[in-house]
Amino acid sequence: MRSAKKSTRKVLMALSGGVDSAVSLALLLEQGYQVEAAFMKNWSSQEGLKYDECPWLQDRHDALRVAAFFDVPMHTLNFEKQYEKHVLDYFFKEYQAGRTPNPDVMCNKEIKFKLLYNWAMKQGFDFLATGHYAQVEHGSNPKLLRSKDNFKDQTYFIYNLAAKQLPHLLFPIGHLQKKQVKALAKKLRLPNAAKKESMGLCFVGKIRLKDFLDQKLKPKSGEILDQSGKVLGRHQGLAYYTIGQRHGINIGANGPWFVVKKI
Repeated sequence: MRSAKKSTRKVLMALSGGVDSAVSLALLLEQGYQVEAAFMKNWSSQEGLKYDECPWLQDRHDALRVAAFFDVPMHTLNFEKQYEKHVLDYFFKEYQAGRTPNPDVMCNKEIKFKLLYNWAMKQGFDFLATGHYAQVEHGSNPKLLRSKDNFKDQTYFIYNLAAKQLPHLLFPIGHLQKKQVKALAKKLRLPNAAKKESMGLCFVGKIRLKDFLDQKLKPKSGEILDQSGKVLGRHQGLAYYTIGQRHGINIGANGPWFVVKKI
């Protein structure tokens, strides 16, 4: 990739340690932007995780490697207190109320596009860039648009962006398919090119839902009924189930069984 003529516009790239944000960084540099990177430390506890690991440490390590690969300054910002207050407290409260939360939406709203965005603007950056699969149509009336990759499109997770933010946001891979992003990572020989896509709770990792919820909740067990009212078994607590769930109900044969209502 060849670098374009150097621009005076400054971009803060949210570098997660994953391939999408690494390729985004490469594309920004190719376009000539003055780029610095930021890694957010949002959660460091291992309680309730599916694997005995420290996901944020590995992610930060990978982000540092990418920043060093491109010789880009790197900032590490600690938002753990705010993340617990605005994302995890919401996560637990929704499950306690019998609803299924979407922590990714809340995380983007309260952390990435509030705390990080505001920090970037205060530091004099013209743009905040992320590795989301989305696009912004800049101009007199900026619009948030779907990604070219319909399967990977992430506009659902960032739908509540403020209109005034759109002129200051960049989504460098929004015009690409996921397979193109992976190919670019390999072509550029990025240090994290072979890294698998992260799954699980945003910035926490793969969790054992019951163990994770047990940190805050004390669900009550009860009966599992079919739609005719026949008792099929017992559940461990309504918080552990979501509407439409099939796996983990554990009521034996004659299935499959799906959760259609919680009372």
